[in-house]
Amino acid sequence: MLAPEPFFEPRGTPFSEYHRIKVLGELGYSVDLVTYPFGRDVSLPNLRIFRSLRPPFIRGVRVGPSKVKLLLDSLLTITAIRLAVVGRYDAIHSHEEAGVLGVILAKLLEIPHLYDMHSSLPQQLDNFAYTRSRFVRHLFDRAERMMVGDSRVVITICQELQDAVVAAGAGDRSFLIENVMGGDIGEEETSVGHSKLNVRDRYGIGKEQPLILYTGTFEEYQGLGLLLEAAVQLSLVHPDARILIVGGRPEQVEAARVRMSAGQPASGVVFAGQRPPQEVPYFIEACDILVSPRISGTNTPLKIYSYLRSGRPIVATNLRTHTQVLARETALLVEPEAAAFAAGIQRLIEHPGEGTAIATAALKLAEERYSRRSYITRTAEAYRLLLGKDALPGTLNGDP
Repeated sequence: MLAPEPFFEPRGTPFSEYHRIKVLGELGYSVDLVTYPFGRDVSLPNLRIFRSLRPPFIRGVRVGPSKVKLLLDSLLTITAIRLAVVGRYDAIHSHEEAGVLGVILAKLLEIPHLYDMHSSLPQQLDNFAYTRSRFVRHLFDRAERMMVGDSRVVITICQELQDAVVAAGAGDRSFLIENVMGGDIGEEETSVGHSKLNVRDRYGIGKEQPLILYTGTFEEYQGLGLLLEAAVQLSLVHPDARILIVGGRPEQVEAARVRMSAGQPASGVVFAGQRPPQEVPYFIEACDILVSPRISGTNTPLKIYSYLRSGRPIVATNLRTHTQVLARETALLVEPEAAAFAAGIQRLIEHPGEGTAIATAALKLAEERYSRRSYITRTAEAYRLLLGKDALPGTLNGDP
């Protein structure tokens, strides 16, 4: 398995890779993971981690396209080739842009390739404002067509990507497998000695104060700027409300704090910074409302699946990134504007019964469509097509 990300690190694609590996291990497959030299080791059945060389003076890599990522991908390629020529592998499973390398290696080794499509590579150029070069966009378009066209199996993680794969003529060998586990991570893979966290006490938030929670990265497309503007407007009508923001690198959190103090000190925003994945359920348990203010992109945020199971109402922007999973019965969908977002939060604060109805419908949707059992079943089906209908080495042992 080729994973061009820091593994493990608590952000989108590494979470998806983590759960893919965990389920493959439960199904009886053994995985050799080739990944970046950054991230925390995790212990999962049937998993070995091989890290590429670490270039000097580089301590990490940000989300999205970058020159550093290009260098790291080159070093990952060397490690992958070294393993491929001495190993006896049944298949190659590639994530994101490593699909190009995966397709080439699979052809050379005469084994099947599975492309795990987490996003559209050309769309990433827009999401991260990386370049306006038509030549670079052409290269990304061509790479994506190659990864989809030359893979025996394609896994997509949202309906928008599935539609694109079907339009490319690969619908008969593609599987839509949503990241239904979201940002969850099992206690057995986390640090020992973790105790239950009282979130409200830690951050000085009273039991009766409305608490709104955001979890995720601080990348521009996530809409954090929109949320901070909404927080200022919400503070005018509900000064006791608090918006708790979990995530962001230290320098990003500091920049957001400076922005808020310059604009409106009494906005009621509390920054928790990056927290261990095992703490996130306690943040969700403590809150009254969950928010997803994303302003661009079409992939469904991983956190949405955890949000659906939370028993808390969701306020989200009325964009394809959300509406391919959420509907007006399962979330309060608002326009991607600060005033509309603030009004949506205000509405659920003042009408808790409506929030309860939304949360109940969301939980029902999660149980019916986005269960762990469906995730395991579809993963098994994808691997049967990849390796042959009789290739499944184990039995399903995961509970819904």
